[in-house]
Amino acid sequence: HLDVLRRSQYLVTDVKRGERQRKPSAPFTTSTLQQEASRRLGYTARRTMQIAQQLYEGIDIGAEGSIGLITYMRTDSLHVSPQAQTETRHYVKERYGSEFLPHRAPIYKTKAKGAQEAHEAIRPTGVSREPDAIRKYLTSDQYRLYNLIWQRFVASQMASAVYNTLRVDIHAGLSADQAPYEFRVSGSTIKFSGFLVLYEDTRDEDLEQDEDEGRILPDLAPGELLDLVDLLPEQHFTQPPPRYTEASLVRTLEEFGIGRPSTYAPTVAVILDREYVRKHDKRLIPTETGRIVNDLLTEHFPEVMDYRFTARMEDQLDSVAEGHLDWRPMLSRFYHPFEKQLKQARQAIEPVKAEEKIGR
Repeated sequence: HLDVLRRSQYLVTDVKRGERQRKPSAPFTTSTLQQEASRRLGYTARRTMQIAQQLYEGIDIGAEGSIGLITYMRTDSLHVSPQAQTETRHYVKERYGSEFLPHRAPIYKTKAKGAQEAHEAIRPTGVSREPDAIRKYLTSDQYRLYNLIWQRFVASQMASAVYNTLRVDIHAGLSADQAPYEFRVSGSTIKFSGFLVLYEDTRDEDLEQDEDEGRILPDLAPGELLDLVDLLPEQHFTQPPPRYTEASLVRTLEEFGIGRPSTYAPTVAVILDREYVRKHDKRLIPTETGRIVNDLLTEHFPEVMDYRFTARMEDQLDSVAEGHLDWRPMLSRFYHPFEKQLKQARQAIEPVKAEEKIGR
């Protein structure tokens, strides 16, 4: 094939131009704030929550006194108050112009399993408090996190970005009549920046890069002959899934309905503090201790260690909190079988400990 392609002629057979829109991301929830602060700022989930707590509890910003700069930071809701949206739309119009405003204020729907809508999304309490205007009152960490929250929220209320797209189909062969090889190349360039004038998400390190974006193609037309400059043969093999980062682990916990906004950071902190995992180049790698603990727990507590059990228990606890379920029989159904498993596990695991002591 390569030999034939080197001797082939290349003919443009189709050129398709179009437009596509890119919508802004929703305002932050606890999990998305932890993910983005990890990717963009290098903060652990625990550190992010500590700084967010300071911003929420209040910062002395001079004449205004101590002000809570953000809404409650433990939330899985994407709800935004109409008052906050009105204020933000006025700010965007004054700062960037009416073309940067969508026709209607966007409404974001929460996708997280078992999400609770008691709070708003994480947003600045006052959009008019621009990060740079109050920077002198904030520590470096507080400023960076507040700036991230402020930009993400304001961008979430702005117009979509618009891209010009171009797709070119090319046929190759030894002659125009014999051109069995098909190639396709795509590119896109920004036509209208929209929300991107203010904020763009950090790319997830586990996702493939979109090579089309920003690729500028020459103005080609059907029937045009192209010159071959080089052939770059590549072979792709299936790669194993990458190790979790703190960001991707938090995202997975949320997707499976494991835990709540208040437990994501402590969960990650505990497995690091107990040295079940170690961190290398942002990746969480199981230690020998972690593997042993995992093997023992999955062997003796297969049901409890199934993430579906955890998600189901979370749902039942939500039902108790909402008054739809009595907590006594619910806990009784769980605890009596668990108590038996615990006794059996203690008897089975103790000899392992004894052997380890003898070995030493």
